[in-house]
Amino acid sequence: MSSPLQLAVVGHTNTGKTSLLRTLLRDSAFGEVRHAPATTRHVEAAEIADGGQTLVTLYDTPGLEDAGGVLDWLEEHTSARADGVERLQSFLASPEAAGEFAQEAKVLRQLLRSDMALYVVDAREPVLPKYKDELTVLSWCAKPVMPVFNFVHGQDVQAWSEMLARRSLHVWSGFDTVAFDFEGEIRLWDNLATMLPERTVLDRLTDLRRREWRELDREAREEIAHFLLDMAAYAVETDAEDDPEPHWRTMQQEVRAAEAAFQQRLFRLYRFYQDDYRPDHDWVLQPFRQDPFDSELLKEYGIRTTKGAATGALIGLGVDVLTLGTSFGLGTTLGGLIGGVLPNVQTLSDTFSGRQRLHIAPETLTLLAARAQALLSVLQTRGHAAQSAVSLPPRRAPWPAERLPYGLGKARRQPHWSALNGYSEEAARQARSEAAAGLAAKLVLSA
Repeated sequence: MSSPLQLAVVGHTNTGKTSLLRTLLRDSAFGEVRHAPATTRHVEAAEIADGGQTLVTLYDTPGLEDAGGVLDWLEEHTSARADGVERLQSFLASPEAAGEFAQEAKVLRQLLRSDMALYVVDAREPVLPKYKDELTVLSWCAKPVMPVFNFVHGQDVQAWSEMLARRSLHVWSGFDTVAFDFEGEIRLWDNLATMLPERTVLDRLTDLRRREWRELDREAREEIAHFLLDMAAYAVETDAEDDPEPHWRTMQQEVRAAEAAFQQRLFRLYRFYQDDYRPDHDWVLQPFRQDPFDSELLKEYGIRTTKGAATGALIGLGVDVLTLGTSFGLGTTLGGLIGGVLPNVQTLSDTFSGRQRLHIAPETLTLLAARAQALLSVLQTRGHAAQSAVSLPPRRAPWPAERLPYGLGKARRQPHWSALNGYSEEAARQARSEAAAGLAAKLVLSA
């Protein structure tokens, strides 16, 4: 059984070492990320394990601030005939290593104890003498070093790659800790493996990461599917002559709260814990503050109303003109239609008994599905070091509103499937689970 890989993450102050760790660990709570120098003052360790066996131990180290000063000390106080490790050991035993060069000493001690290092580079920075000094000092540790370019998107790293090649550093990776690319992470581990005599551990790690990514995607899409089934099955039954306005306002509020709770679950699933995520009842992501029952939002997503939709106030509200012909009367019907809630005659017995059932309109269900898939797309491409507010990709509907997927159409006839109706999920667990699996597959095709 191979030993865990001991991997030091090193680099200049404020290049994104902790950010890299957060993204590789899938944990936005690791360490501290601020736009300030020397945020990390001590070495912090974290592990990536598979089935209880640690594959890699990563060490977040303080930023290098004065490698040039360390290099000057080494040239003045150590013999050029000694090898690099011997010269560094002399430095680490000196008073200066506990004083003015304390941060550099912590980095060098950790690298000497590690198998290799990731040297994090801010790709936006020009090649400066301080970076050359850092690489010189790090090379004396006699450990493999692989540069990793952070913030690489849209940057030209030609000058950097030429400088690295002159130092025999021909293997490097570009990995943006803010705009996450899963395949970019796999390339990072693969490149790292080429520098080791034994790559078994890193091969296991890449296999683990692929399994985890597929499982995470499956869980996320099933989470979306169950949320949508809850919304589709949600129904309120009233007397035909009841004023529908209090009912549809309550339904709207329940849907808004359910969507926010679903979004929180998706955030937790992907292990995001930023300041813009607060588990309280008023929590709403900024891009989702536009009401899902706003008819203008339907237009932004290109969601058209069902065939024969009425004009004027009813445009974009999911109104089937045939609904206006029910025995409940125009006033009652209009009240139920406003805001994406639509009355539905389920059976002849409902008509004879003078009852009506209010449902969330197909257009609104389609909009909720579009917003859920948009959030999933964001979380799958967002690095755990991202500090910016969540923004949504271009908006589009996953299916025509008049052709809901089979699972959602079936759910609208199964009010006992929805937790919002106060029913136990146990009563319909198998049927609902089957519908959720089919809907999750549809979401994969529509993503």
